[in-house]
Amino acid sequence: MANAGGIPSPKQKPEALNPNFDEIGEEEEEDDDVVEEEDDDDLEEDSDAAQPQRKSRVDRLKIENLFRRMRNGPVPLRVHDVIVKGNTKTKDCLIEAELDAIRNATTMQEIIQAANIINYKLRELECFDSVEITLDSGPPELPGTSNVIIQVVETKTPLSGQIGTYTKGEAKSSTVEGSLKYKNGFGYGDLWDASLAYGFDRSAEVSAGVYLPRFKGLVTPMTARVFLQSQDWLKFSSYKEQSLGLSLGLFSIRHHDLVFNLAWRTLTDPSHMSSNTVRRQLGHDFLSSLKYTFKFDKRNSPLRPTRGYAFVSTTQIGGLAPDSRCLRFLRQEFDLRFAVPFGFYRTALNFGISSGVVLPIGRDFLRMSTSLPERFFLGGNLSPICSLGGPSALWGFKTRGLGPAEPRRQVRGDSSDENADASERDFLGGDLAVSAFADLSFDLPLRWFREKGIHGHLFACAGNVAKLTENEYRNFSLPKFLESTRSSVGAGIVFPTNLFRLEVNYCRILKKSSHDHGKNGIQISLSAPL
Repeated sequence: MANAGGIPSPKQKPEALNPNFDEIGEEEEEDDDVVEEEDDDDLEEDSDAAQPQRKSRVDRLKIENLFRRMRNGPVPLRVHDVIVKGNTKTKDCLIEAELDAIRNATTMQEIIQAANIINYKLRELECFDSVEITLDSGPPELPGTSNVIIQVVETKTPLSGQIGTYTKGEAKSSTVEGSLKYKNGFGYGDLWDASLAYGFDRSAEVSAGVYLPRFKGLVTPMTARVFLQSQDWLKFSSYKEQSLGLSLGLFSIRHHDLVFNLAWRTLTDPSHMSSNTVRRQLGHDFLSSLKYTFKFDKRNSPLRPTRGYAFVSTTQIGGLAPDSRCLRFLRQEFDLRFAVPFGFYRTALNFGISSGVVLPIGRDFLRMSTSLPERFFLGGNLSPICSLGGPSALWGFKTRGLGPAEPRRQVRGDSSDENADASERDFLGGDLAVSAFADLSFDLPLRWFREKGIHGHLFACAGNVAKLTENEYRNFSLPKFLESTRSSVGAGIVFPTNLFRLEVNYCRILKKSSHDHGKNGIQISLSAPL
């Protein structure tokens, strides 16, 4: 039995849906005709004046009927054609590559869901200022079909730039970075950029690259980047590092990432005071490596997680070139995190453990030495909450502030580095690193703090680094490694923002070695999610 106005009752099986809903309004139009035949001729003018109101009422009934049918179950509808408008520069193939889901949809609900996903993906290309997707009726001879119209507005300003201050993992301070981007230069969604970064620790990087969301029909994006990088580790390890290279992003999907790196690297010591171990590694080497990362992060926030878990595994193989100076090594890292909510004052316990090992590849590899830049270094002005990816940060310890170290050599006479101290040590890093932390976060009682996201936390962390190569594995034992593990505890206030996490902490070192760089007291930590 049909309802008034020709609207089918919820118990009736929906017929094929035409997006213009002409069938829905046919019976209602017939009722309107009957009313008009019974009216007197003197009321024709009033009838004409009421025509827009009747049309509005009919449209409203059609929409209500559609929503009712969608609530009751799937509404059959197929896509007859997809029409793209507004792309004068962008290639059709770039947009067509995202339309498989909507072409294969068989119901109105599936079409709406696919349209939302397509809208998001097209906006993510950064080629369009706006994207609108509408449904129109299909051909009259094909009832139950629809045409999808995608209207895009290409960006009017393809050139953009930005400048800001950021933090980097293992850098002792922040960096000032500026970049220029040119979008959709060839119509394939290509993004060209050039960037310049300068750190307050006298590090610098100049790079240029291109990002291709669709390259030769591949389902994953491709990236290529040329870089020239300089990093100053004189204060910590008595060497400077310069790299000129190329990075190729070969494969990148939701949880997997594969990158090929090619670099010519130079280590120098302008101070002429480096330790024997550092001096043996000065000079040129060639890096040719493949790096695979598996990552999933189910935490509700990277800056203040209150529930969820995360896991990262990174495998890097070096030595893919036949050159004798090519570094041959295997590097493996693991990082596991958990966040457990307590249910009051947004209190949550975050805890995690991370580990890493690097070994050279070759005959008698344990007698060989690993390259300094590939080793693990603990410490730094970072929060372990944000440093997801491997062992790196420990509260209370400075950058490269713990682990195996060796005295610098003493040089008589003048030195190019007037501030050099011959009694200091070079931190050499290690082939094996393990770190763990626990962080209890909670809301502060003041309402203003809660509204701004400012909260307190109590924390504890521990970690250690050991050397295995050059026959040092003979001196390694698990009890000795655990006994020499460094640890610290503390409390502080956290100021989260959309870009970084600022912590003002009081740290107390529980255990450290005599030559470690760590201290008790107030410390400020500025970290961005990695």
